[in-house]
Amino acid sequence: MKLTDIASLEKWVGLEKDINQRSGLDANVFNPEGYRISNLKNWANRLCPAIKATDKGQSFICAPAHMNIAAQAMRTKQPAIEECDAGMVKIVVPIFVDVEFVGAVGACGFVLDDGEVDSFLVNKMTDIDEEKVELLAEGIPFITSAKAQTLSLYITERVDEILRESGPQKP
Repeated sequence: MKLTDIASLEKWVGLEKDINQRSGLDANVFNPEGYRISNLKNWANRLCPAIKATDKGQSFICAPAHMNIAAQAMRTKQPAIEECDAGMVKIVVPIFVDVEFVGAVGACGFVLDDGEVDSFLVNKMTDIDEEKVELLAEGIPFITSAKAQTLSLYITERVDEILRESGPQKP
């Protein structure tokens, strides 16, 4: 079953926009393989687009963070809140229809609690100059673990609402 069998692409994009407006985080809905289902981008900071603009950043920071955290969420069937290798929060809420994992909602881009961006690691993984990384990281908002947890519960409620509204049928 595909996410667009459950609800329209517009409905999922509406969820992405809602999460972004509520939290300021970049939010995306992903299929089970970890690919975004929309092209919507609402960057939470100036550093993330620079990281994603490099093949190495996408391949060695963003994609592995999503896949690892999504795997945890899928395994536990609960939201997962962790940091990516760059030092920013990644929230992943799994989407299940009955026992079938059909995707996930991710939100990311702030620094968790009293953490910090790892400019050295970002430089080593992406070849972006470390001073540029530090400049782009200036002003990245912080999010507390409590607020991240509250947001994960909100996302879970919204996903449950979409699932209830659609009354998905098994193929």
